[in-house]
Amino acid sequence: MESRYSRLRTSDVARGAGYSVQQIRNLERDGVLPPAARSDTGYRIYGEEHLESACAYRALAAGVGPVEAKAIVRAAHTYPASDLLALLDAAHARLHTERRDLALAQEAAAAISTEPIDDVHPSDAMSIAELAGALGVRVSTLRHWEAEGLLVPDRAGARGPRRYSPTDVRDARIVHQLRLAGYRIPQLRQVLPRLRAARGRAELSAALTARGENIDARARALLDGAAALRSLIGPAQSPRVG
Repeated sequence: MESRYSRLRTSDVARGAGYSVQQIRNLERDGVLPPAARSDTGYRIYGEEHLESACAYRALAAGVGPVEAKAIVRAAHTYPASDLLALLDAAHARLHTERRDLALAQEAAAAISTEPIDDVHPSDAMSIAELAGALGVRVSTLRHWEAEGLLVPDRAGARGPRRYSPTDVRDARIVHQLRLAGYRIPQLRQVLPRLRAARGRAELSAALTARGENIDARARALLDGAAALRSLIGPAQSPRVG
C-alpha cells in the first residue's frame, strides 16, 4: 500500500486530472481525495488513488454536478461499497427519468404535427362554447382541463365568462390532439411547458435535440466517473447462484 502514497506530487495529480494545484488541495480539504501522506519536510505525497479520485470527481461533476459528485467520491473512501453503488444507481435513475420524459416530449411533438403551433392570430380568440364546438368536445371537458392546470383562460372576475386567447386556443388544440393520441393528464403536465416554450416547430425540434445530447453527455460522464471509481472500492464478491 505504501507505493500508492509515494509516487506523485501535487502537481502530478493536478496535471493528470486537469486541475490546478490549488484545486487539488481543495478537493483534499473537501474529502474528495483521501488525506495525503506528508514528507519529512511537510510536502504532500499523493498516490494513484488520489489521481483516480480526482479523475472520477471531474467526470462525475460533468454528469451530476459538483455537489453530488463530491458526495459520491467521498462515499468511495468512507462508506461501504453498497452505499456508493446506491448513490450511482440513483444518479443513473434520474438520467433514465429525464430520458423517458424527453421521449414523451418527442412523441408529443410528433403527435401535434398537424397543429398550428407556429402561427397564432388575434382572430383565434374564442369563448368556451366556441372553443368546445371547434374542438368537438364538451364544455365540461374544457373546464376539467382548466381544473387540471392545462389551460388558464382569462376571466372577467371570479364568475366572469371565460375568454380563450389565441395562445389558449393553440394550447387547447395541442391538449386535444395529445389526448386523442392517448396522453394522460399527468403526462400532459410534463410535456406542455416544453411545447409552450417553443416559438415554432424548428425551435421545438432543436430544443428537444439539444436536450437529448445533454442527457447523452451526462450519461457518458457518469459512466467514465464510475469506471474511475472502480479500483477504489476493492474486488466485487461473486454473486451466489441458486
